[in-house]
Amino acid sequence: MGTVTDNKINTSQSLILFDGVCHFCNNSVNFVIDRDPEKKFVFAPLQSDYAKERLTQLGAYNASVYTVILIRNNKLYKRSRAALEIARRLNGLWPLCYMFILIPGFIRDVVYNFIAKNRYKWFGKMEACRIPTPEMRERFL
Repeated sequence: MGTVTDNKINTSQSLILFDGVCHFCNNSVNFVIDRDPEKKFVFAPLQSDYAKERLTQLGAYNASVYTVILIRNNKLYKRSRAALEIARRLNGLWPLCYMFILIPGFIRDVVYNFIAKNRYKWFGKMEACRIPTPEMRERFL
């Protein structure tokens, strides 16, 4: 692995910030974990102090829980761009999804925002952020 950038993440890893009380978001995290055996990604709920601190460091302190955020090499990606950057680094055929980068971001984000706005209604909401299993604890900050 690479060097440590903030005492928690190696430079070879990317950080995914997600809505910790959203069932859809938690299932998305499980989806990524299942397709990331090299542990390229680590995770933190947007509601956590760690996420707030990290976003403040990057000048994005007003990030919404309606936005998945990927931080890679101190660069911040949001919404559909974050999802495409994540898919690009997964095992299997998922990197092919990156071809949707050809669609302008404002169009991709219309779809993203529609799903984000309705995710609690469609998939439900938890009372608290997920607690990772002991074997997954190293992937969560």
